[in-house]
Amino acid sequence: MTRARDLGVPFEGLPGRHNAITDVNGVWVGHTTLISGEGKLEVGIGPIRTGVTALRPRGLLDDPVFAAWYALNGSGEMTGTTWVEESGFLSGPLMITNTHSVGVVRDAVVTWIRDKRMRDSQKGGIYWSLPVVAETFDGVLNDINGFHVKPQHVFDALENASGGAVVEGNVGGGTGMVCHRFKGGIGTASRLLSEEQGEYTIGALVQANYGSRENLTITGVPVGREISDLLPEIHSVDPGFRTGSIIVMIATDAPIMPHQLKRLARRVPLGIARVGGFGGNFSGDIFIAFSTANPEAAKGAGVVDLTMLSNDRMTPLFEATAQATEEAIINALVAAETMVGINGNTVYSLPHDRLREVLKDYKRLNQ
Repeated sequence: MTRARDLGVPFEGLPGRHNAITDVNGVWVGHTTLISGEGKLEVGIGPIRTGVTALRPRGLLDDPVFAAWYALNGSGEMTGTTWVEESGFLSGPLMITNTHSVGVVRDAVVTWIRDKRMRDSQKGGIYWSLPVVAETFDGVLNDINGFHVKPQHVFDALENASGGAVVEGNVGGGTGMVCHRFKGGIGTASRLLSEEQGEYTIGALVQANYGSRENLTITGVPVGREISDLLPEIHSVDPGFRTGSIIVMIATDAPIMPHQLKRLARRVPLGIARVGGFGGNFSGDIFIAFSTANPEAAKGAGVVDLTMLSNDRMTPLFEATAQATEEAIINALVAAETMVGINGNTVYSLPHDRLREVLKDYKRLNQ
């Protein structure tokens, strides 16, 4: 799998070992990818170009994390966020899929948690769950009204989640996505803070499905204006082919509270803007941030001792969030491959050789 740095794209900040959200210790990511069929759209049959991506904040552990969410523009969905806002905690996994599969993914997560008996700590109570499931629209390439994502696909994504390197591009929930009118999808990146800044890690995972070509900017270079051809070939009118959406998940091991995580989530748009996103009217730009610090903070009763980073040390985390978001989007573009979907609709990948040429012309290529 080729990534942006492999092509010589220069970025600010120091990445972690895998340059992925999984560089935050304990964070796991898994995908289920569904690709089958070709030709004319037959609703319920295909072609199918979709999937599910699962993120498990503490791996195998059932221990809620402090979290907060933020929407730059709300033409989209992320379930469970009212309880995240109210409680300050994220309980269970984070999921991403296509717009019309949010319901089945949510219900499958409830089933999975129940069957895993992950709430046995609630002695004498009745099990309940409010899963967080987000979406972007893949109806340009996928039979989105065919409802091809099934509970087993959700279980598979959750069960195959792991740490380490993360597969990017046309995978999981990002399988059928379009970004700046090139093929988009899943991307990830991370940043390590210096010893003086606390040596904390920030990781970002995106499902990128937004943006116009003319605004695409990579490390300050107007790549979208320089590579203005290779536009999608759409053989059917589809109201979903518009400005699109982006979901961003931010993880950190810094000991910060929900109100500080909200501040972190509000910095995600700065990274998106660096790539050329502006939160269009029909764009669902929805973000969630969580911290793996303060284990057992959600334990049932009594007084809990917590560690909190002071607000005057937050600025490096803000910068790292913007940097990781920016690189994660570009990694999604670089990793994604040309895809043909319903009715022969074709979305082309960002050409690596031409990207290098443009960056070289602007003296921005790392040799």
